[in-house]
Amino acid sequence: MQRAKTLNKNSFQNFLVIDTEGVEVLREIAVIDHQGKLIYEAFVDGHERNRSIHHSRKSLEQIVRDLAVIIAHKTIVCHYAEHDRGVISRSFAQAQIPHPQVTYLCTCELAKTYLPHAQSYALEHLSKILNLQVNHQYFHDRHAHVARYDAHFTYQLYRQLQQLQAMSQLSTTPNPFSSSRVDNPFQDHLDFQEIYAAEFATLKSVLLDVKNDPNQQSKGALVIGEAGSGKTHLMMRLAKEFLRTNRLLFIRHPNNAQSVIYHTYSRILESFAERVPLREQDQNQDQDQNQDQNQGVEKTPAHTQLELLLSNSLIKILSSTDKFINTQKGRDIIAALENNSLSLYKRLGADGTQKNRDNWQSIEKYINDWWTERYTGAGYSATILKGIIRFCSYTDSGKKELVRRWLAGHELDTEEATSIGLENWSENLSREEFALEAISVFGRLSTLDEPLIIVFDQLESLGLEQNRDILNSFGSAVKEILTHVPNSLIILNLFPDRWQQFQGFFDGSVVDRVSQYTIKLNRPLETKLKNILSLKSQSIGLDIETLFTPLELGDILKQKSIRAVLNRAAEYYRSKAHGQPVPKKNIAVNPISSTIPNPSDINHNSNVLARLEMLETTVRKIATLLLPFAQGEGLTSFLPPVDSINPALVNSNISLTNPAPESDIVTTYLSQTRQTLEEEYDQVTVIDDYDDIGKLKAIVNAFQQCQNIEVSQVRLGRSKVPENLLLTINHQDWAIAFLNLGGSAFTAKIKRFNECVSRLSSTNFYLIKDHRSKQINIGTIGKENIDILNKAKNGAFILFDRQKRIDFELLYRLIIDIQEQDLEVDLSKALPIAARHLRDDWLVQMLGKPLID
Repeated sequence: MQRAKTLNKNSFQNFLVIDTEGVEVLREIAVIDHQGKLIYEAFVDGHERNRSIHHSRKSLEQIVRDLAVIIAHKTIVCHYAEHDRGVISRSFAQAQIPHPQVTYLCTCELAKTYLPHAQSYALEHLSKILNLQVNHQYFHDRHAHVARYDAHFTYQLYRQLQQLQAMSQLSTTPNPFSSSRVDNPFQDHLDFQEIYAAEFATLKSVLLDVKNDPNQQSKGALVIGEAGSGKTHLMMRLAKEFLRTNRLLFIRHPNNAQSVIYHTYSRILESFAERVPLREQDQNQDQDQNQDQNQGVEKTPAHTQLELLLSNSLIKILSSTDKFINTQKGRDIIAALENNSLSLYKRLGADGTQKNRDNWQSIEKYINDWWTERYTGAGYSATILKGIIRFCSYTDSGKKELVRRWLAGHELDTEEATSIGLENWSENLSREEFALEAISVFGRLSTLDEPLIIVFDQLESLGLEQNRDILNSFGSAVKEILTHVPNSLIILNLFPDRWQQFQGFFDGSVVDRVSQYTIKLNRPLETKLKNILSLKSQSIGLDIETLFTPLELGDILKQKSIRAVLNRAAEYYRSKAHGQPVPKKNIAVNPISSTIPNPSDINHNSNVLARLEMLETTVRKIATLLLPFAQGEGLTSFLPPVDSINPALVNSNISLTNPAPESDIVTTYLSQTRQTLEEEYDQVTVIDDYDDIGKLKAIVNAFQQCQNIEVSQVRLGRSKVPENLLLTINHQDWAIAFLNLGGSAFTAKIKRFNECVSRLSSTNFYLIKDHRSKQINIGTIGKENIDILNKAKNGAFILFDRQKRIDFELLYRLIIDIQEQDLEVDLSKALPIAARHLRDDWLVQMLGKPLID
C-alpha cells in the first residue's frame, strides 16, 4: 500500500472514492467510481448498529473479498484517509485475506494545500464553503457519517480539488482557446457538431443533389456569415466527413485579374496533394497485399486526393472497356485491382521494372482511346489526362515533381520532358484556356467517382476598390467553371454585404446558379457557445465554471461571433495563467478590482448567478475594508470568514485594462503566423509568377497609404518580359519581376529582362526566383544571363530563400487578413508595426522606409 501526497495523471481518472464507518474494522462501506456513480455499498451483517438495515448486508469476510477485486491497483480517495486506511487494513487482516496493491489519497491533506486559509478541514465545513451539492442538495449534518452520503460529498470535494490544482498549473498548460481560427479545410481543430448541424445537413443534401443529377450538372452554394462565424470551419467538417469519398479543393482569393482561372487550377493542384487517411478496410487490404508480396513491409501511407480520384475512375473505365478486358493483360490487371482500387499503385509490378512499365503503358493506351471516343482528342484535355496518369504511375519523387510542374503548365527543359515521356508546353501556352480544360478533366473524371467539392474562400478583399478588376475576372471565371466543369458542388464563402456587392458585378446567370442554395450562418445560441468553451476547457481537465467566474463567462459569451468568443476566453485565460491584462470590451464589472462594482453596470438581463457573484464580491470588498477596524474593536464575528468566499475569486489575478495596443495584437499575430508559414513552407506549392506579382501589388497598395508610390509596368514592345511592377518612390524607379520558369522560357525572358536593364539605366531592376525552384534546369545560357544581370550596375538577381519567402508571405498575409477582417486592426496602424518587425527585409526597406526611420 502506498500513500500519495499530490495529484497526478493517474489520480485524475483511475481512482475510487471510499468512505468507511467503523472504529476498528468495517461496519459500513460505500465505493464511488471516477464518474461519481455508487458502484458498491455494504453493511456488516450482525453488527448491532446495522440491525435496522435490510439491504446489502454481508459478512465481513464477503465484503473484504469483494473489495479485494474492486480496489486492486487503484488510487483510493478518502477524507481523513489514515482512518479509512486503518479500518480497511484491519478488516483484511481479520478476514485473513491479502490486501491488494493500492495507493491512498487524502482529500483532507489536499485541501490544506489548495485551501490553506480554511478554518476547518472537516468534510462538513469544506462542503459548505465550496457550495458542494449531491442531487441538488447541500451538505446537512443530520445525514453525515453515513458511508454513501459522505462518499458522494468526498467525491465532489475531490473533483473540486482537482480543478483547483489544474487552476494552479495554468501557467504551464497550453491555452485551449488560442487556436480558434481554421485557415483551410485540411486542418484539424476541435469540432462541436451541434453548431450549424442543420446548415451542414443542407450542404450534404446539395452534394447529394449533384451526385443524383442525371445530367451531372454542377451546382452552386453560398455560405453566408460574418467574420469569425465559422465558414471555413464548416468546410473543415465537410472535409472530415467526405474526404475519403469526395475530392475537396480549396481556393483562396485570387490576386491577379489576368490569371484567375489559372490561380484556381494551381490551388486545385495543391489540394490534390493533400493526403487522405485510409479507411480501415483499405488499410487491412493493403497490409494483406503487402504481406503477400513481401513479409514485413511497413504500413501503407495515406494516398493523395489525386491518387484516389484517378484509381477510382480508371478502374471503372478499364472495367467497362471491352477491348481491355478481352486481353489477358487486361484481365490480370482487373483481377489485381478487383477488391481495392488503390492496389493500382502497388500491384502492377515493382517500380522501374519492365512489368510495371508495360502495365502502365497498357492502361494509358486504353484510357486515351476511351477518352477520345467519349470526348475528344483535340485541345489540351487528352494530353493533361496522360500527364495525370504519368504522375500517379511514378513513385520516384524527382519524376513526380517534374510531372507536377508539367501539369502546372510550366515549360520543362527538353531533357526533363523526355525523361517523363511528356511533350513540352510552348511559351505561348494560353494559361487560362489550359487551366479551364485541366479543371474540366478533373470534373469529367469525377463523374466516374464522386462529385468534386470546390470551395472559394477569403473573397472579401475582392470587394475593395483596388480589386475591382479582379472581382470582374472572378465572376467570369466562376461562370466558365460552372459551364465547363461537370459534377461539382461549387461553394462561395462570403460576408452578407459582400454578396450583395458581388451581384452587381456578376453575370445574372452566375448569380442564379451560385445562389441556388444559400446557407446562412447566424450566431449560435449561447448554450451552444458555452458547450464549445466546455469542450475546449475539458482538454486541460477544467470545467468552465471553475476556470471563469459567472461575470467573466457572461462577458465572453456576449461577443459577436464564435471566433470572438474564443478569442475573449483566450484573453481571460492568459490573464489567469500569466497575469496579462484583459482588454476592456464593455465588460459589466471587474469582479476583483479594488472598487466596489456599480449595480447599474450589470445588464438587467444577466443571470442570477452573475448578480450573486457581484454581491459576493461586494461583501468581500467591504469585509476587506472593515477588517482592520473590526479587529481593533473586537467585532470580527460580524464579518464573513475569508474561506467562505469563492476560492476562484480569492486566488484570481484578473486585471482589466483599456483595449490592448495594436502593437501587442500585431506582434502576436506576426509571431504566430510566421510559425504557421514555417510549417507550410515544405508543403507542395505551385509557385507562379502571376500569383507572386499579385501579392506584390497588394503589398504596394497597402504601403501607398504611407507614402506616394506610382505603379506601372516595364514593357518591351510586344515581346514578353517577366511579370513585373515598376514602382516610382521619391523620384527613384524600381522594377521588380518574378521568373520561376525553366527551360527555354526562362532563357528567353531573362534575355529580354536584361535588355530592359540596359535600356533603362536609371531604373533599378530586381529579378526574383524562388529558392524551391532551384532544381529547375535553366541551362547554360540562362546562367550566363544571370551573371550579366548581377554585373549590371542597376540589376540584381534575387534568390528567394526560405527567410525572404516567409517574410514576403508574412507581410502579404497580414494585409489580406486585415482586409478579410480575420485580424481586427486598422491597416494604417498595423503597417508601421510590421515594418519595424521586418525592418531588415529588402521590400520593407524599399516601401516602408518612412515607417522605420
